[in-house]
Amino acid sequence: MINLYPGTPEEILKPVKTGFVVFTLVAAFLTNLLPWSGWGLLVRPDFVVLVLLYWCIDQPRKIGFAIPWFLGLLMDVADGRLLGEHALAYTIVAYAGIVLHRRVQRFSITPQVLHVVPLLLLNDVIVLLIRLLAGYGFPGYWYFMGSVVGALLWPALSYLLKLPQRPRLDPDHG
Repeated sequence: MINLYPGTPEEILKPVKTGFVVFTLVAAFLTNLLPWSGWGLLVRPDFVVLVLLYWCIDQPRKIGFAIPWFLGLLMDVADGRLLGEHALAYTIVAYAGIVLHRRVQRFSITPQVLHVVPLLLLNDVIVLLIRLLAGYGFPGYWYFMGSVVGALLWPALSYLLKLPQRPRLDPDHG
């Protein structure tokens, strides 16, 4: 059975490499740019905010606020949306993730998901409010489905992003 908890209390993880953090953020950005359609578009989470939130909780000193702002501006340009809507949302969610990082890290994976859902919904609400203020119509309640799917992906994301930090098992000491 696979242990979905990102680490055991006895486990000492290796430091995360900055290159790996950058790689995961670029991969999340490129995943957002894929040509989603149909049901995939309706349930697609914002992968950039999901990975950003993970790193803000796991490595808050490596992220800061400039990275979410920059990625948000890139996302706005790539989507052809109002310049700054994702930048503002990502920065606020990053702030919330950094503020809550110690609390979230203490929980096992299920309570972590319960903390992540409101933060992902916060991202959607901020972007939606900016769009409504700009005169766009309400897209419907399906708009929030991506946040729920993103929260459901949190355990797998946590497991995958912790893999490079886990020490390799020594076959001689097993």
